[in-house]
Amino acid sequence: MEKIAIIGIGRLGLCLALNLEKAGYEVTGIDVSKGYVDSLNNKNFQSPEPGVNELLAISTNFRATTELQEIVKQNIKTIFIVLPTPSLPNGRFDHSYIDSVATNLCIQGVRQQTTYLVINSTTMPGYCDELQSKMKEFNYEVIYNPEFIAQGSIIRDQLNPDQVLIGEGNGEAGNLLECIYKKMCHNQPVFCHMSRISAEITKLATNCFLTTKIAFANAIGDIATKSGAEPEKILEAIGVDSRIGNKYFKYGFGYGGPCFPRDNKAFETFAIGTDYNMLISNATDAANQQHSDFLLNQYLNKFQASETIYFDTVTYKKGTDILEESQQLKLAIGLAKAGRKVVINESSNVIQQLNKLYGNLFMLEVNDK
Repeated sequence: MEKIAIIGIGRLGLCLALNLEKAGYEVTGIDVSKGYVDSLNNKNFQSPEPGVNELLAISTNFRATTELQEIVKQNIKTIFIVLPTPSLPNGRFDHSYIDSVATNLCIQGVRQQTTYLVINSTTMPGYCDELQSKMKEFNYEVIYNPEFIAQGSIIRDQLNPDQVLIGEGNGEAGNLLECIYKKMCHNQPVFCHMSRISAEITKLATNCFLTTKIAFANAIGDIATKSGAEPEKILEAIGVDSRIGNKYFKYGFGYGGPCFPRDNKAFETFAIGTDYNMLISNATDAANQQHSDFLLNQYLNKFQASETIYFDTVTYKKGTDILEESQQLKLAIGLAKAGRKVVINESSNVIQQLNKLYGNLFMLEVNDK
């Protein structure tokens, strides 16, 4: 049975590990938290991500460990790195977690056989080529392979991708990764082979196009609302055009979450570094903020000062427990700070986060249905 290691088995990495295990691979997941590792091996870990608990319960060839040395001991030749790359104040990504792992892999010495280091994390364009220069003398081949997934549907999205993006230094590396995905995926995705830096740009540019599409749809919706027209029908008609499409083209809250805002900013920062002013990214962020302001004013005018305003969710996306860059939460905060009575009906996990972050700003009701 072919072996694969995954360094970083948080929400995304764990989903990938379990999908690969189900596809027939022997998977070793590596994480720094012993308590977390033990809960995975004992199968008493409970994830809010759909499908994870079920796959973990039936897995037979997935094992978690805190020992990076297991890669050498087991002679694992394909390693996925699924580690955080937090945003820095200047918009760039912080690659220090990946750098630390790469350094520790090098300390273990030169690999006798070529070992493929698959970077699943989002990185700044050019980083993976720099990493390849560092790892080459230790017989590692770096591949850039980000995923296009959404929180709340990671398992499904990994099994049914529209495309698999492969940033490669040579065809052999890319073909190896393509074979892994063909074995794991339930559909027949398009495999996009290109250089590492091209793939890094593709990842950021794809998300930036989606943020632009969302911001444009909301701007049209705002104008339609102010004109007494029908936002949903207008956008549906525009989206019928095959050159545009209806995906991500609805009237609602602005874009948020852990990917879109930061990727948009990172791409703008990267473009500036190439001496190109990425006006669209900057305008998209401004449009997203303008829509947020529009919704706040709309709610303030719609509801009387004495009325209670209810939210059935304030996560960035319904069905998740993630508050990061949530436009729904931003609206709820704006209303509460304007003196309005806001009631939030959410899962106990989200309620705990809100209590910790905002105290008694809102009235909170638990709904774990």
